[in-house]
Amino acid sequence: MDRRQFNSTSLSIAALLVLGATQQARALTLADLSNADASKGLKTALEKGALQAVALLGAPNGFLGNEKVRIPLPGYLEDAARWLRTLGQGARVDELVTSMNRGAEAAVPMAKELLVKAVRSMSVSDAKGILGGGETAVTEFFATKTRPALAVKFLPVVTKATDKVGLADKYNQLAGKASELGLLKKEDANIQQYVTAKALDGLFLMISDEEKKIRQNPVAYGSAILSKVFGALK
Repeated sequence: MDRRQFNSTSLSIAALLVLGATQQARALTLADLSNADASKGLKTALEKGALQAVALLGAPNGFLGNEKVRIPLPGYLEDAARWLRTLGQGARVDELVTSMNRGAEAAVPMAKELLVKAVRSMSVSDAKGILGGGETAVTEFFATKTRPALAVKFLPVVTKATDKVGLADKYNQLAGKASELGLLKKEDANIQQYVTAKALDGLFLMISDEEKKIRQNPVAYGSAILSKVFGALK
């Protein structure tokens, strides 16, 4: 074999090796999540995303000042509130709505422990399900793992906040009657339970927003390997 043929053969082999490595990198699939680093990277990203959502909502005006998650009175009682305003009770109505949202803001920080625990106990199977489960898989994971327990944690905090307002009892009386008449959902007939449910809805909505950011720019959440994994799913 002459030098030119040897060089040509060597270059061909090198090119094949480079091509093979490139294809292997592009072929990263969910099976690669058995790799401890990939699983750890996903957990890091999810923990950061969840805690960011908690920080946003748990701050002053986290609910009250955010139209996406601000908790209003339920439909029928919103109509009743307009009537109360015509009777000069607008300030009391505003006080109730403010207390509802302040209760949610006070309760949300209590979610940290359970959200972090859910992430750290995540199995490889959970991780694969998140990566292959669509754009809301992270949110669904957190809701499944934590929502019932968070409702129990949130309720006393919300109750304490709404009890400060005299209209809270009147709300429950009026809402109870409205529910009996079919004008209001049964689950909305108690202000404490209503606010607790809305606080959880707001939390998971914000986690959903963070999930979109993770999928769009996983490197920003501290894991380069996630960029490869999410990229392989596109």
